[in-house]
Amino acid sequence: MKQYNYYIYILGNSKPVLYIGITNSLKKREWEYKNQINPGSFVEKYKCFKLLHFEHFTDINAAIAREKQLKRWHREWKLNLIKQNNPTFRDLFEDFK
Repeated sequence: MKQYNYYIYILGNSKPVLYIGITNSLKKREWEYKNQINPGSFVEKYKCFKLLHFEHFTDINAAIAREKQLKRWHREWKLNLIKQNNPTFRDLFEDFK
């Protein structure tokens, strides 16, 4: 049986403005955002191009549930989640190159 991969992620900019999304390929999503494939999107408008946090799932329903949960969180909770594993707010997309 083929195993699928899904990721929830938090993008940010230097402010940081935060954006939460879901994808099945972080590399592809990075390319889409950095090449502005979706003009006028929230990510493009606020220049949220840094991957600050991500979580891996093999079950799409679990990934969607986690994305919805994170979107309901207060900003402070999201920032604390990021700081746990990425205290310097470095761009984690660099790990995929």
